[in-house]
Amino acid sequence: MKLSEYLPQEHITTNLKNNNKFPVIEELLDLLAQNGKVADRELALKDVLAREGYLSTGLENGIAIPHAKTDGVDQLLIAFGIKKEGLDFASLDGKPAQLIFLVLSPRDVAGPHIQTLAIISRALKEEATRRALLQVSSAAEAAGIIKEKFNS
Repeated sequence: MKLSEYLPQEHITTNLKNNNKFPVIEELLDLLAQNGKVADRELALKDVLAREGYLSTGLENGIAIPHAKTDGVDQLLIAFGIKKEGLDFASLDGKPAQLIFLVLSPRDVAGPHIQTLAIISRALKEEATRRALLQVSSAAEAAGIIKEKFNS
């Protein structure tokens, strides 16, 4: 699976504007919706917020991967945002999240959803990859790193 096929630079922002977890999730969802990729924005938002309320998707090392299966999308969708100063995401290590991937997939499709979460997690284990993403100045640069490091 080539993650870059599901994450074009139009779905990337290097400057998330919001400072709180739920508005950031909505900001990332809006990147997808603005590009005509979301069938039902409100349903997708409801499902991802419900998933986040059940158990935070803030991991370690400045990473968060909010995700949900939802009838609000017809295909696997990924958005990515960077918040260099970080924000509280109730992360496992208590550190602020800086690299945030939103992953949405249709409710009836399991394999690609799980595979996507694994690819993102594996690629971000490398400190050099995390550091490189935090140093980008454009969505195009971020897309290049993702193409190089996140395709399995």
